[in-house]
Amino acid sequence: MMDESIWADLVRPLPDWFAHAKLGIFVHWGAYSVPAWAEPTGALGAVPDDEWFTHNAYAEWYANTIRIAGSPAAAHHRETYGDAPYDDFLDAWRAERFDPAGWASLFAEAGASYVIPTTKHHDGIALWDAPATGTRNTVHRGPRRDLVAEIAEAVRAAGLRFGVYYSGGLDWHVTDYPPLTSGREVSQVRPRDEAYNAYAMLHVRDLIERYRPDVLWNDINWPDAAKRTGAWSLHELFADFYAGNPEGVVNDRWGIGFADYATSEYEHGLEKESESAWENCRGIGFSFGYNQVEDERQILSGGQLARHLTDVVSRGGRLLLNVGPTAAGEIPPIQQASLRSLGRWTAQVGDLLAHGVPVPPEVAESSDEPWVRWLETGDHLVAFVDGPRTTLPAHRHPNAGEQAVRFLGEGTDGPVAVLFGKH
Repeated sequence: MMDESIWADLVRPLPDWFAHAKLGIFVHWGAYSVPAWAEPTGALGAVPDDEWFTHNAYAEWYANTIRIAGSPAAAHHRETYGDAPYDDFLDAWRAERFDPAGWASLFAEAGASYVIPTTKHHDGIALWDAPATGTRNTVHRGPRRDLVAEIAEAVRAAGLRFGVYYSGGLDWHVTDYPPLTSGREVSQVRPRDEAYNAYAMLHVRDLIERYRPDVLWNDINWPDAAKRTGAWSLHELFADFYAGNPEGVVNDRWGIGFADYATSEYEHGLEKESESAWENCRGIGFSFGYNQVEDERQILSGGQLARHLTDVVSRGGRLLLNVGPTAAGEIPPIQQASLRSLGRWTAQVGDLLAHGVPVPPEVAESSDEPWVRWLETGDHLVAFVDGPRTTLPAHRHPNAGEQAVRFLGEGTDGPVAVLFGKH
């Protein structure tokens, strides 16, 4: 059993910027954006595990799903691409209409505080000239560009924080693996050895040195060989990361007893949302990577995004909302429309979200009929109301007035914020 005390010296308060950052943008962009295909079966956590992998709604899992005999993805691949290997998509990925400044402007307009692109997903393709990847990265093939550098520069120029996603727990290219058909198999076949630890550690250290990220967002797990102190350990990695960036944070997907904050994903891992600091990540639709099959039936509108963000923040969390660009580098119009609609709402209520804190149920209780969520700021008790004007549930804050003093968000697609003054 792992000794969790080895991480004690790394524990520190959550940096102020992250404590107030309630909306981040996730970007899943890769060779999987070329086929851009998955079954829009439902949200992770809402589909049974024994169905999920064969009918995977994540387009970024295309390389795995097409290897599952009898899967609709395998049939689609055969009918569309014959027996073409997955790496053909890397060479077909051109990013010819990629406008990083345009991306960053859109993310800022939506009200985001930080942006986290995938730098290497489970397919093992790096979006920068990563050590030991040879030519299997976007600098030498496909786009022939350092996409991480371009996104980082644009994001920071727009005044947003920059983080990096890295798949430390799965790499289908450097490990010999069967197609994964269950969550149990993921934990069984993930690489655990010193060799893969060194490979992945060099990547993350290179990301830190080149791009100075504020967030290290690892996925799935990390090789067990590094779950210790000393050289080539996660303890050493985090200590060095914090020394170089005291305002940096790391998530909880390293498979150890340490993190700055916990993460849930769609409807999976909801128990993490009871932690003191947590983040819910999800796509605008059911997929993270661009899925050409998704349409308005799966894509959340700006109003639906505002409602979800409000719910998350009212319970003490933050939302990492994903966009899936096309292979050409364009954010699909339907996703842009949702983000711009969300932005019209956050332009009015963003400060309330950033500085508000959850309200105890004995003071004011949330409800779904009518839909109401509560926050408290230094000056106001705030009810976020979605739907027709209604009588609000009684509140008993000792310093709150009985009459609303201000309304924010009217005329947008999001919930109206009803502010009650304090005496």
